[in-house]
Amino acid sequence: MEVILLERVAKLGQMGDVVTVKPGYARNYLLLQGKALTASKENIAKFDEQKAQLEANNLETKKEAESLGSRLDGETFVVIRSASDGGNLYGSVTPRDVAAVATEAGYTVERKQVIIPMPIKELGMHTVNITLHPEVDIEITLNVARSPEEAELQAAGKSIQDLAAEEEAAAEFEIQELFDDLGSAASDDDDQPAVEAKGDDEEN
Repeated sequence: MEVILLERVAKLGQMGDVVTVKPGYARNYLLLQGKALTASKENIAKFDEQKAQLEANNLETKKEAESLGSRLDGETFVVIRSASDGGNLYGSVTPRDVAAVATEAGYTVERKQVIIPMPIKELGMHTVNITLHPEVDIEITLNVARSPEEAELQAAGKSIQDLAAEEEAAAEFEIQELFDDLGSAASDDDDQPAVEAKGDDEEN
């Protein structure tokens, strides 16, 4: 199926290009999202008439996206989620979650702009791509943790495995200290001089 692109589409073409795509991709994405029109003579003629206006609109939205991108690119957002001790989330972090956390921080991001190739299902630091405009892509980092305190430790470069190992080591150290204290107390008892029993003769 041939369509004429109304904006740049990654791996497909630039605004005004007539390209051949699968019918399903055209209907369910390009046409639905307003990114293209079917390449009929009428639509091509219509595009030629509106080309100058479309290019002006594209330039304006691109400038706005670049302005937002300059502030948003490289930002880190904390996402608090429940997870197992092994670090597996009870659920996953979705594009909707990413858009929500960015919007809460004062940035205008839509769910459809967030690109997550694979669902985020583990604690840790995750890089996420956001397409603010067909020609403006940026990256943010999600710090997915079970608590703000855990997020701070992860931001410092410690993984959930490191944290678990440290907690286990601390617990073992406390147990060892307890046994050492008990052993020391028992040793002190052994060092006490025995009280000699008084004999019957002494009483007489």
